[in-house]
Amino acid sequence: MSTGLAERLASVKERIAKACERAGRPVESVTLVAVSKLKPAALIREAYAAGQRDFGENYAQELRDKAQELSDLEGLRWHAIGPLQTNKVKYVAKVASAFHALDRLEVARELSKRREGTSPLPCYVEVNVGGESTKSGLEPAALPDFLGQARALPGLTLVGLMSLPPPTDDVARARGYFDALRELARSHGLPGLSMGTTHDFELAIEAGATLVRVGTALFGERD
Repeated sequence: MSTGLAERLASVKERIAKACERAGRPVESVTLVAVSKLKPAALIREAYAAGQRDFGENYAQELRDKAQELSDLEGLRWHAIGPLQTNKVKYVAKVASAFHALDRLEVARELSKRREGTSPLPCYVEVNVGGESTKSGLEPAALPDFLGQARALPGLTLVGLMSLPPPTDDVARARGYFDALRELARSHGLPGLSMGTTHDFELAIEAGATLVRVGTALFGERD
């Protein structure tokens, strides 16, 4: 029995294409990461069968378990998108194609150590552009020092910035957060921008996102 996932995936891809067209960008410049946290492996298989290859997981142990269960799916790429404790780094270092929430040097050092001898792990540095006390991420002013130290570590390659701004229905305000992250990335020579979720991914693309993290629009609400 179909869950309608293939149709929802096609709809999200069409919305991405239209946002790219409005921004005068090629659709290939945006990667869709299907956020599959707390969703069963069967749904990931269904999305994979419909052509999706990039999947995002927030929890390191869930990522480890799903990577093992779905190891037969060739070309599937895992994105670790949630905050990471140093004692869980081993799970991410082993299976992730990218890490989207780097904001602590101790985590960077542990990732570096565990990627030794393999290909460098692409990392997006998380920035708290909304200045929210409840959110993780670096303050913009702390970025230069952090980048200087993290770039010196082997086994990692810093490819961009990531942010999860405060949710808002104010389009101008939302765009302001995305624009701020884009300018920060540009000033530090980082080409990647991981920003935009189900609520605002089209705005994020128009502001320059190279990667959007969409869960609810694909898999529905989480329990």
